Amino acid sequence: MKKPFIIPIFIPHAGCRFQCAFCNQAAITGVKRRIISPEHLRILVNGYLRYNGQQRKPVQIAYYGGNFLGLQNEDILMLLREADQFVKAGTVDSIRFSTRPDTVTHERLDMVSSFPVSTVEIGVQSMCDEVLTAARRGHTAADTEKAAKYLKSRGYTLGMQMMAALPGSDEDKDIDSARKIADLGPDFVRIYPTAVVKDSLLARWYDEGKYQPLSLEAAVTLVKKIYFLFREKGIPVIRMGLQASEDLDKGISLVAGPYHPAFGHLVFSEIFSDMASSLLREAGDMAHRTVRFRVHPRSISKMRGLRNRNIEILKSEFHLNSINVIADPSLGEEELRIEK
Repeated sequence: MKKPFIIPIFIPHAGCRFQCAFCNQAAITGVKRRIISPEHLRILVNGYLRYNGQQRKPVQIAYYGGNFLGLQNEDILMLLREADQFVKAGTVDSIRFSTRPDTVTHERLDMVSSFPVSTVEIGVQSMCDEVLTAARRGHTAADTEKAAKYLKSRGYTLGMQMMAALPGSDEDKDIDSARKIADLGPDFVRIYPTAVVKDSLLARWYDEGKYQPLSLEAAVTLVKKIYFLFREKGIPVIRMGLQASEDLDKGISLVAGPYHPAFGHLVFSEIFSDMASSLLREAGDMAHRTVRFRVHPRSISKMRGLRNRNIEILKSEFHLNSINVIADPSLGEEELRIEK
């Protein structure tokens, strides 16, 4: 099945009764308003539809950045009705939204059941109640378990979002949270290492020395371990790291922490570097030789690393003359072969 063509509609912090310590959705998304008007929504959707290309993918209108099921009833119904008009016209296939686990109730799901909603993402963040309390999240791990049960029982595609290195957490707690999330059987996950964004409570704690974010290098290594845990369970990881935005890239919204516009690429590059190192050690003494690695065409840049960093590190560590990376479509996207 093709990946859907997502039309993102941001409703930053709308429907949220709590102010999480890490959150400033306006800074993260670059969108200041909360509820979009029907007129503006139609303009945005029609604009995106022009970019779906000749090979049409399934199209989803996605409501992100807020707590969708926490909105006022009239706002929920307005947003769903507007999206439903595009589904009825045949230009959009379905609707998806993100929401907090504590607002996933049978009553709320009954309200949206008559609309073509196919996918619901819940902001889990952590499965450790101690961490959820420290981050001022306002819900418990039990709320997430209940929400997952409700959504799966109604046949929705279930996505889960988790954060790494939240206040009060550590590597062991993050790995344990990932394991518990995997046990709930989501259809996909997103992993976000915690960044300190402007005008958040976390930014104040950072200024006061009460919170220290991970370095970029440490965050990549931790997220890599979490990624492997989900991969072993057969759960797709569809995003690692915050979505790039102009404000984040320019540092306008970012105070500190492991933000990188290509964070996921950094994780995959480290994975390929680890695999290459293992293959080279197994191959024995390769000093002063040219080594050829074969990878899937879409994985060449991952193998080479950002600005050829992997190539330079491997050449130095194993005293190689050069490394050639060869495209091989017969391999899987996470496979690596060495030619001896």
